[in-house]
Amino acid sequence: MTDASRPAILKAARRAFARQPYDAVTLRGIAKDANVSASLIIKHFGGKEALFGRVADFSDAAALLLAAPNEELGRHAVETLINWRRETETDLLLRVIFAIGVGDERKLLRDHFRDQVVHAFAQRLTGDHAAIRAELIVGHLLGLGATLSVNKEGPAAAAEPSLIADLYGPGIQALIN
Repeated sequence: MTDASRPAILKAARRAFARQPYDAVTLRGIAKDANVSASLIIKHFGGKEALFGRVADFSDAAALLLAAPNEELGRHAVETLINWRRETETDLLLRVIFAIGVGDERKLLRDHFRDQVVHAFAQRLTGDHAAIRAELIVGHLLGLGATLSVNKEGPAAAAEPSLIADLYGPGIQALIN
C-alpha cells in the first residue's frame, strides 16, 4: 500500500461510518471513495470489522494531544488539533460527533472516545473535579474542530495556529491547572 492510500482509506472509512449505519457501509463504497480496490482494504485492514475497529480507535489522537507537559498542554492541544487538520484534512476527534445515534457501533465509538481521550485527559489532571474538567477540555477541542469544519474559509481557518493557541489555549489551560 502506498503511503497515500492508507490515510485515504481511513478518511473514506471515517466518512462512511459517520454517515451510514454500520450495516449499510460496504468495502466497495469505501474503496471507491478512497480510489483503491476493496481487496487492498481487506489485505491491509482485514475486512470491515477490523477497519471499523481502526476508525473507532482514538488512542493515537489522545497520544498526540497529550504529548506535552501539563503547563503547556492547553496550547499544545490547540496547535496539534489545527496542524493535524491542515496536514491531513481530517480532524482528530470530530468523528465521535457522528456517533450520537443508536446502534452498537455508535456506542462502541463513544465508549472508545470516552476511554481513550476523556479518561486520558482526566488521568493527567490533578486537583478537584478532574473528570468534569477533562470532559470540558475535550468539549473545547471538539468545539474548535467543529468551528474549523463549519467555516472552512473563515478567519480562524486562515489564522496561524499560534494565534489561535494564544486566544483559545488559555481557556483550556485554565481547566488543566
